[in-house]
Amino acid sequence: MNDKSELSETHLLLIPSYNTGALLKKTVAEALQQWLPVWVIIDGSDDSSEVLLQPLQEQYPDTLSVISYSENKGKGAAVLAGVSLAKEQGFSHVLTMDADYQHPASFIKKFMQTSIENPEAMILGEPVFDASAPMIRVKGRQISNWWANLETQGWGIHDSLFGMRIYPIEELLAVMHSTRWARRFDFEPEVAVRMAWHRVPVINIATPVRYISKQEGGISQFKYGRDNVLLTGMHIRLFCVFLLRLSKLLLRNKQRG
Repeated sequence: MNDKSELSETHLLLIPSYNTGALLKKTVAEALQQWLPVWVIIDGSDDSSEVLLQPLQEQYPDTLSVISYSENKGKGAAVLAGVSLAKEQGFSHVLTMDADYQHPASFIKKFMQTSIENPEAMILGEPVFDASAPMIRVKGRQISNWWANLETQGWGIHDSLFGMRIYPIEELLAVMHSTRWARRFDFEPEVAVRMAWHRVPVINIATPVRYISKQEGGISQFKYGRDNVLLTGMHIRLFCVFLLRLSKLLLRNKQRG
């Protein structure tokens, strides 16, 4: 899909980025071969991301937009800014994917088609790891997934942290505006849980993920201490709200069953 006549008016591909270097250009170039339009949100990067993307902007002047912010405010804040603009321009759904080349561009069309056929649902990538995945990251997300499924009473979130997913924009904005959190690394798990509380259906798609080594140019913004503290605090907050909502969730699941 790289023809102007195939430009989607409903489904936008959004790529937030913070200092992902040369991998950003690689990610965006492959994404443009799969879907149009593509928006890149530069979240306070100081690695000359705009310069790296300039050749692609010249090649796709009407279908690649690069939106830059001078201050780094976090992934969730970057997505919120992009989605707010997308709503103003009439888009109904947004697919987010990471800028560090971990997510396969070849799966974009599968995600988009699933969303087009199920517009009420959020489409969540379920990572399929290979040998490159750090075991500490794999085990850590298993813990987060356990909490997310407890907090939603098994609504169907197979992976709470994977960044390749599609949101219905109206529902995502409602959730984001209902909390002052979910602006940084806590974005994916918190909005998944809160959207489940709002009865947004979940469809999971098994998706391969690659972890690129530093020798290959891989860049990770994940900080084990800082971000694990953030996730722990998030789940404590969500669990407290879950206890207040428990009777409603049990009744909902009984009706659903």
